Amino acid sequence: MTVSYELTHLQGLEAEAVHIVREVAATFERPVLLFSGGKDSVVMLHLATKAFWPAPVPFPVLHIDTGHNFDEVLSFRDLAVERAGVRLIVGRVQDDIDSGAVADDPVAGRNRLQTTTLLRTIGEHRFDAVFGGARRDEEKARAKERVFSFRDRYGQWDPRGQRPELWNLYNGRHKPGEHIRVFPLSNWTELDIWRYIRDEGIELPPLYYAHRRPVVARDGMLLAVTRFLPLLAGEEPVSSLVRFRTVGDATCTGCVESAAATPDDVVAEVAATRVTERGATRADDRISAAGMEDRKREGYF
Repeated sequence: MTVSYELTHLQGLEAEAVHIVREVAATFERPVLLFSGGKDSVVMLHLATKAFWPAPVPFPVLHIDTGHNFDEVLSFRDLAVERAGVRLIVGRVQDDIDSGAVADDPVAGRNRLQTTTLLRTIGEHRFDAVFGGARRDEEKARAKERVFSFRDRYGQWDPRGQRPELWNLYNGRHKPGEHIRVFPLSNWTELDIWRYIRDEGIELPPLYYAHRRPVVARDGMLLAVTRFLPLLAGEEPVSSLVRFRTVGDATCTGCVESAAATPDDVVAEVAATRVTERGATRADDRISAAGMEDRKREGYF
């Protein structure tokens, strides 16, 4: 008797991501996984753990630290890395500011400065494959990415010169000094991520769920009042029940008013929204229509 087994949508996405992770581990010498403690990087680490279980994850994780991160996220990052038994490497933007490689701009923020720190850290450790948590539903430029995204010796991305990926065959060939950005979550959506988090019981930083905190309204967003965010003239913080759809630099990452306190609540909320999390809550993505693509050409995530 022939027994057929059909994967669910999430099982198919998981199988594809696990295949990609194993493919990288088998074909590259020095891979690394970008890990900030945000939901997408947490899911990536969970998938990597599954891919090699019961053996440990065979590569380190890397956090590019702007120095303006939420304390809750950094605490969670350290705990998650300890639980997974992986080595954490931290590239600090402050080091590049101190060396004069980049200039700190309190008005523009530090998020754009991450590119210099990322490329420096990749070069110092000679990483040849870098896992990123970008998804194609996030933003127009990221929708153009292949799963294996070639970067030249300067870390730059050419959207017109990407390699074909027919039948899910990935071309990781590169010369010394070049590297490949790898996006195992390319075909996932924000809703897929949250359904997977719910079904797998994955723990996240508490910022992703409804909590009360002081916020200020600025440029159409709600920004959390932290020690990194100087208040502008006329701004008055108010206490509001909010949650974060994405986490990053605290000076440019907004939150949304929400009472979603559980993964089920968030799944229902995300299913009803029509605005991507970056479009709604990331001030640095509002520079121009081609802002993200310009940054990616320079070597951004």
